[in-house]
This record gives sequence, structure tokens and C-alpha cells, in this order.
Amino acid sequence: MAVNAGNPISKAGAAPVPSRGGAIIRAVGLTKEFAGQAVVQDVTFEVPRGAIFGYIGPSGSGKTTTLRMLTGIYQPTSGEVTVLGRHPSDFSQSTREKIGYMPQLFVLYPELTVWENLNFAASIYGMGLRRGKRLKELLDFVELGDARNKLARQISGGMQRRLSLAATLVHDPELIFLDEPTAGIDPVLRRKFWDHFKQLQQEGRTLFITTQYVGETTHCDLVGVMAEGRLLVVDTPDGLRERAMGGDLVEVYTEQRMPDTPYLRQLSELPFVRGRVRRLDDAGGLQLTVDEAPTAMPALVAWFKEQNVPIVSIQEYLPPFDDVFVHLVKKETNVPA
Repeated sequence: MAVNAGNPISKAGAAPVPSRGGAIIRAVGLTKEFAGQAVVQDVTFEVPRGAIFGYIGPSGSGKTTTLRMLTGIYQPTSGEVTVLGRHPSDFSQSTREKIGYMPQLFVLYPELTVWENLNFAASIYGMGLRRGKRLKELLDFVELGDARNKLARQISGGMQRRLSLAATLVHDPELIFLDEPTAGIDPVLRRKFWDHFKQLQQEGRTLFITTQYVGETTHCDLVGVMAEGRLLVVDTPDGLRERAMGGDLVEVYTEQRMPDTPYLRQLSELPFVRGRVRRLDDAGGLQLTVDEAPTAMPALVAWFKEQNVPIVSIQEYLPPFDDVFVHLVKKETNVPA
């Protein structure tokens, strides 16, 4: 079921989503069909101004098709969408100049140098002839200053990605669409890209980023989870964990294995514990789902002390987002776990 994101706060104490003036993107019931086959169906969400919105899902889930409707490349079959207050089919020239779009594939000219490609992109946006300082700043930003005189076909795939990012930013857009910007690049460069994205956000931009790397969820303010053309949920990263796991997870290790009864039954009946207590091993490892880990852990320590059961360790467990994604898809599509 699609969720209108707005400015969700999933649980007490969660950080609010950054917003500098309301929603910059709104989609309601957005649907796209090709030859009668829906590839995006009934998608509804909002992107607050100033946020990094991650649109995450496997290849073929409808991420790129959604992005192309938001930028006006595709017309939706049905539904409503506004970007910067306008329907994409009604973008004025001034509105388009506020938008940057980095496609999945490298679309610049292989026989031009890095500098010439960036200079060409600047000319498309009508930037004045005194743009050298801006181009140099961008090449330094994406760490391509030393490669400015190399032909685009002579640089690596990762460097081509960075050149594409520089070209996307050349006209200083306030809203940036990035389609799979980190696909196929090594983890070190992927981290640098996210450092760049965070810096762009700090400078006041809004970023809409599609990715199939579920772990990149942690870098986003809001995340939309796509599967088979449907938007399953929109929430903060912490909110996604809470939705997927049913609460916070706490792991407790005791000196000796506790018997199932009466201890585990009593544990599961504590007011802040959700569901049954799970064993992590054949020794003293237990995992509990609780309302709020910071308040539950002191209460758990006190409870174990009352039972004269020594604790070796207790800590909150943050499951990797790969696990969160799998649990969310199973839960939202009613697939048995």
C-alpha cells in the first residue's frame, strides 16, 4: 500500500525530516502503462524541500520509470504529479533550469575532453563565457581537475560517472535527480559520491536518488521502497527498521542458558516487549523486540537482576538494511516469512 510521506516521524525521538518550505515533489496515484502493462502503479509520495529522498528497489521495480515521469520524459497514464509547483508537461524554461538530471548511462561525448564536455554542458544552459571558474570548481568538487585534458573515452567508468555528476550540477540546480548514480562503482568511490550528495544537501539542494543498493538507505532522510511497480512504504531509515522488525531489537547474553519456562514466558509478558523472545544460540543469547531500546535496556537489566540471572552483555541490534528490505517486502506483499 502506498503511503503519503509528508513529514513522517515513525516513533518517539526520531529525527524530523529536513524541510525548507514544504514539498518540492508531490505524486498522487501515479501510474504508467506500456502496451496495457502497468510498470508503475498507484504511486503516492511527497519529497520535502531540502531532503535526500532515496527510491530503492531491485532492477525492474519501476524506479527509473517513476523518475522519468517526474522529469517530464514520460507522461503518466494516470495520476497527478507536481515538481516545483508545476506539472512536468508545463515546465517553463526557468523551471527546467532549476532541475538537474543524471541518467544511468554515460551520455556525454567520448571524443571530447573532460573540460570540453563540461564546457558543452554549460553552453546548453546558456551560461556566460566567463564560466571557467565555475567549471574548475566543479571538476575539483568531483576530483577530476587533473583529468581535465583527457578524452572522456580514456577515463575510467567511475571517472565518467563523476564527470556526469559535474555536468548535472553545472547550472547550479536546486532539485537534482540521480538515476542509479552509484551502480557498478567500487565501495570507496560510492562513499565519495554520498559525501558529495551530503554536501549538496548542506548547500540547500533537494536530491531524488534511485538505487538498488539497499545499504544506501542509511544516507537518506526519507526512503521509498519499490517492488514490482508498487511503492510499498515511505518512511525514515529508522522508521523502516521499526516497520520491518516490529520495534527495536535488543540482544542479551546471559552467563547460562535460561530455561524456556518460566523465564522466557515472563520476559515476553513484560509491557515493553513485543512478541516472543528468540534464542540466538544454544547458550545464553536472546533477542527481544521492544518499544524503545534506550528505555527498555535499563528495565531489562533490572529484571534480570531480580531473577538473579547474571548478564554478560546487552545492546541494541541494528539489522542491516538488506534484512530490513526483505522483511518489508514480505510484510507489505503478504508473503509468508
